[in-house]
Amino acid sequence: MTVLKTAVASFSVLLAACAGHDKAASQAPAVPSLEDVRAVSPALARNTESLLLGEVWKRPGLSPRDRSLVTVAVLIARNQTVEMAYHFNLALDNGVTPAELSETINHLAFYSGWGSATGTILIAKDVFARRHIGAEQLAPVSPSLLPIDQASEQVRTAYVDRVVGPVSPGLVHYTSAALFHDLWLRPGLAPRDRSLITVSALIATGQVAQLGAHLNRAMDNGLTQAQASEMLTQLAFYAGWPNVFTAVPVVSDVFAARQKAASNTLQ
Repeated sequence: MTVLKTAVASFSVLLAACAGHDKAASQAPAVPSLEDVRAVSPALARNTESLLLGEVWKRPGLSPRDRSLVTVAVLIARNQTVEMAYHFNLALDNGVTPAELSETINHLAFYSGWGSATGTILIAKDVFARRHIGAEQLAPVSPSLLPIDQASEQVRTAYVDRVVGPVSPGLVHYTSAALFHDLWLRPGLAPRDRSLITVSALIATGQVAQLGAHLNRAMDNGLTQAQASEMLTQLAFYAGWPNVFTAVPVVSDVFAARQKAASNTLQ
């Protein structure tokens, strides 16, 4: 317990030191206006206004709320802070609740790294303050957890024990204790939405090794094939074409396998 308290205190001191080092760090980074963009790259300004905002965000295959979750996940995973305040506000306007945004940041700490999550904190804090969002609107620290799917958990546990156990018992422990017995069961963000931001973060950072498992989980959690397909379109603009094209073969295999399984079930 003493070691834990010391570690927590040290982390608090580190965060305080970082904040005190430069007061400007407590403010969201400057966001260029469309006129700023036009002064540097008229083509980018046109594409932002007419193609991205005027067309992509209005496509019917994915709701504005889902597009916001996908986009926020990309920005956090890639630690791209310039547009965070804008997209945090847009997400809230599009129906993402403060609790869901808070949970998104917490969730992505595990899938994109602690630094990526803490890099959002001062920006999100400023957005919350300007919108008069208080602590009572955020997800509680220790909520009643959702029930666990014992059948799928047994399959996951057996696989991780077999593949990861001989390499890192500690990783096996926290994969169960922190992720699948806690994080994924927190009710502040629906399982489908947790899967959506996880898949988005994996694609955005080129982490395709686990993409098949998480896309299957997403579709088991309610994400449709049409929504997954349109998610790729949104991701191309925010994570870049190469990352999405790298993911396409994995996504294609998942779609094909699920269609085959569904066809066999009907026979």
